[in-house]
Order: sequence, then C-alpha cells, then structure tokens
Amino acid sequence: MTLSADAASPDVFPILQTDVAIVGGGPAGLMAADVLSRSGVAVHLFDSMPSVGRKFLLAGRGGLNLTHSESPELFNTRFGARQPEVSQWLEGMDAQGVRDWAQALGVDTFVGTSGRVFPKEMKAAPLLRAWLHRLRHPDIGVPVQFHMRHQWLGWQGEQLVFHRKTDARQVLVQAGATVLACGGASWPRLGSDGAWVGLLQTQGVEVAPLKPSNCGFDVQGRDGQGWTEHFRVKFAGHPLKSVSLTVGARHTAADTVRFARKGEFVITNSGVEGSLVYAASALLRDDLLAHGQANMLLDLLPDKTLAQVEKEALWPRGSRSLSSHLKSRLGLDGVKMGLLFELCSSEQLNQPETLAALIKALPVALKNPRPVDEAISTAGGVALEAMGAQMMLKARPGVYCAGEMLDWEAPTGGYLLTACLASGMRAAQGVLANSFTKLRH
Repeated sequence: MTLSADAASPDVFPILQTDVAIVGGGPAGLMAADVLSRSGVAVHLFDSMPSVGRKFLLAGRGGLNLTHSESPELFNTRFGARQPEVSQWLEGMDAQGVRDWAQALGVDTFVGTSGRVFPKEMKAAPLLRAWLHRLRHPDIGVPVQFHMRHQWLGWQGEQLVFHRKTDARQVLVQAGATVLACGGASWPRLGSDGAWVGLLQTQGVEVAPLKPSNCGFDVQGRDGQGWTEHFRVKFAGHPLKSVSLTVGARHTAADTVRFARKGEFVITNSGVEGSLVYAASALLRDDLLAHGQANMLLDLLPDKTLAQVEKEALWPRGSRSLSSHLKSRLGLDGVKMGLLFELCSSEQLNQPETLAALIKALPVALKNPRPVDEAISTAGGVALEAMGAQMMLKARPGVYCAGEMLDWEAPTGGYLLTACLASGMRAAQGVLANSFTKLRH
C-alpha cells in the first residue's frame, strides 16, 4: 500500500493503493481476505463498523452453529433454486471444510443431537479472535490491513470511495481487484443495511429486491386483525414445542405437501417466529408476495394419529369443561390449548370429529412477513446471473461479490454460514485466477 496524497491537507483525498480491496468484514469478506493474504496478495479490508464480525458474534450468543453434519447430497438441497450455483461454491469449502478450518484455528467442534455442528466452547468470540490473529500475523503470506469506520460510497472513476467516520473525510482506494461482501439488509445496526444496492444498480448490475428470509410472520386471526388481546397478553413469548408444521400446495391437489417438519416455534405479540417457522419462511413469504395470502397447518399432537385423537375427543366428558377434558385425555394445555380456542369457532370446538381434525391440522393464516431488518437473513441481492462462474461482475470487471449480498438463501442450521464462507473462498479464487497476474505484472 502507498499513500499518494497529503493526508493532512483538507483539500485533497488520501489515495490508498493496494492489490485487493475487500468491502465488508463478515464471514465472506474475512474468508476472502484469508485466502488472498495467504497467497501473498496485499489485502486492505474496509468496514463501516468499529470492528469486524459483529453479526458473526451475535449469531454465537446462543451457541455458534457453524455448519451441519448431514451428507453433502442432502446438505446441498438446502439452497432451493440456487442449489446448482451454491453447490459449486461448496466444492471449495463444504461442511467438513468448515470444521477443518475451525480446527486449523485451534477450535474443536462437535455434532449436536440435531446434527448441527458447534465449537466445543459454544462461543463465537474465541474463533473470531483466532481468525483475526492469523489474518494480522499470518504464518505464511502477508498481513491483512483493516480499516474500520470506513463507509463505502461507490466509485469515482476506477477508484473506490470511502467516507472515513473518524474525521469525516473521504478516502480513495486504487485496487487491482475488489471483493464486495457487504451483507444483506438484516440487522442494520450491525452494519448490514443494504445501502450498496443503489451503488451497484447505477453500475448496471442486476439486483433482485431484498426480502426477509428466516423471518417471523404476522397472523391474520379469525377477525383479520391478528391475535386477540387476551391471547396476546397471555401467550406472547411462549414456545410451541413438539408440533409439526405443514405448508400445502397452492393450486394443485389438496394432499400435495411442499414442506412438513416437526419442531418448535414461539408466539409473538403479532404472530409467530422461531426455528420451525424460519425453516418454512421462504415458501410462506413467496406465497404472500405472489398471492396475498399464506397458510400453515399445525399438528398440535404429531405423535398421535388422527384416529387416536378422535377417539379421545369423542370420549364422554360429562360435567368437565372442554379444556379439562382435552388436558385429561390428550395432554393438551397451555399455549396449544390457547391456540385452539383462539383460532376455532365455538361450533368447531363442540364437534368432536371436527375438533380432532383441527388438532391434527390447525390452519394459521398469515398476513405478512416481518420487516427485513428483523429477519435473520435476507433473500434477493446481486443476481447470480450478473456474475461469471468465478464471482466477478460482468458489468464491472475486476469486482467480485460474495456472501449474503448475493441472491440466494438458506435455512438456519449452519447452511447460511457455510455458504457465506464458501462464497468468500470462491471469490478469492476468482481474484487469483483472473486478476493476480495483472497485479504482479
């Protein structure tokens, strides 16, 4: 790096020159920096926040889910319509590759009961510290230079323009290649605010609208206004455990199922959120966007057959209330019971056969996804068709993209992080293949 202007003068911009500039200090940007610096390339990494890896650290608060232990064939199916492209990224760094990477940083991993892979310490901070130490003090290659509180503003000709928050001045960067890893638009307070969208669109880059992914939803409710006050006050924050969620077909036979899984989620003030809902969120969100409506079916007793539930519902209850009867015969109580009374009419509740069917398939109508800035991640972003196979933008040669800013999505469970890391590696390999020779000659 060289400084070719007087940084003390307020009338000129400092100009940094480097082999590669990376914009974004999340997992994808850091992985790109790791690959490039260990290959002997001078890398300067810029981020608008005071420190890197903030969303990475947040994800690790409850135990950092690094990846998943399922077979590569099944793992690759988790990326929906983008499976062909993401599978190519994963050829360079798959789930086992993530575990090997962590091990090389001195962090042991283990497989949980759900098949998810975690660091043995269940924390993100030790892994990030070890990674940053290697980037700053590599055993091979050259150290990565970090520039915090630098907000990317786009280009001035061929130079990147940054707003340096520490002194409110602009910095120009002349880079032989650029890797953009700016994140999506979820968790904007951690730096991923989607501000890059317009910057790329003005360069002729196709960008799909950013949408919430792994998100919660507001419910329609029987009156179309969401949860009743009684239900909301009593049950908001309560988990629904051991339920099955099904998303059926839109316009085909009623028995066609697009999603079915057992798990748990949480009742919120306005609707639902949590791991089971997140897993189905892409289908539900797209139904809402395409048709203005979406429904999920809940099986409140997935370990019992319809015949078993119907038998107990038909059992004479005598003077007992319906709540007492269902609790006694079926073990239904708490939020599950509350949900039945919230969504079913008195007529439905007092017809045992109908009630049994609803216990096994309770429709929950949704009216909209929660806003993108509340989502775990985002869909949409830079169209994969706007890049070549090595992640370089067709409209802006020498500029590569990686991570969540690309138009793909995945459920939680380690798939997001794995693919972000893999995309960062893929972009770095593209830089080495396409631009490295030019940089050195």
